[in-house]
Amino acid sequence: MFGSSVLELAIGLTFCYGTVALIVATVQEALAAAFRLRANTLLAGIKSMLNDPRFTALAQMVYAHPLVNPHSDGKAVDERALASRPSYIEPGYFAIALIDSIQHVPGNFARLGADIDAVSDPQVRRALQGLYARAGGDLERFQLLVAGWFDNAMQRLSGSYKRRQLLISFLISLLLAILFNIDSIALFRTLWQQPQLAAHITAAPSALDAETLRQLWALPIGWTSFPPVLDTAFALQVAGWIVTASTTLFGAPFWFDLLQRAVQLRSTGTRPDDGVQVQVAATTTVAPAAIEVRTTPALPNQA
Repeated sequence: MFGSSVLELAIGLTFCYGTVALIVATVQEALAAAFRLRANTLLAGIKSMLNDPRFTALAQMVYAHPLVNPHSDGKAVDERALASRPSYIEPGYFAIALIDSIQHVPGNFARLGADIDAVSDPQVRRALQGLYARAGGDLERFQLLVAGWFDNAMQRLSGSYKRRQLLISFLISLLLAILFNIDSIALFRTLWQQPQLAAHITAAPSALDAETLRQLWALPIGWTSFPPVLDTAFALQVAGWIVTASTTLFGAPFWFDLLQRAVQLRSTGTRPDDGVQVQVAATTTVAPAAIEVRTTPALPNQA
């Protein structure tokens, strides 16, 4: 039946996929914080943007600016000697830091064009000359153009970072699926035959806590025999792992929103007790005095 089989199957699968995606996201955030992936990616993007792969020219001076790196002492240091690396830079602050870095005399904006012409790297010099020409000598407009240049470069960098994170997310989820044998094909078969296994799931979890993990382990996942036998059944099991790992790419919010809708759909329907109460309430709310009986007057007898 639709209510007992399909819905319970959908609830069990979506809860499993959402919880796995939540675990993967937690592990991924921990790895990003431990290895400072965002800060290192930003540094690599600025070195590429300013064509300073060795971190010895403009990129080094920009990172020494207090608007970019508040913890810096204002002295240009080697990349390995950076005490802190920001994970985010305001485009407007980057523009000010870059302008201050290319100026030979700080605060002398009258000869900013000459300072731009003195930039050693030809690609960066050409880009800054084009922006300065479009600004028409207006310093504020030039800062906005430089900030837009930086923002555009960071958008491309963000896209590359997200694609790399998707690959990392897939690998983590695949490892998790193998370790705990989260086989989507076997899970589908078991929940279809025994839909009552997902009856204990009543709502989407708000966080990754002990209760969420307890509900996850109540589902038909885990190893029953190890190591597995390398046969056709194992090939189907590998396919189930890959399916599980692929579902985490949608993200935990997608699956938990779908789970909430499925749980609400399961809880809807006409209940006999509620129907009786509605009928009783409808009959008792009408007062007898409010009922007016109209009768047709009798016609006089015609002779």
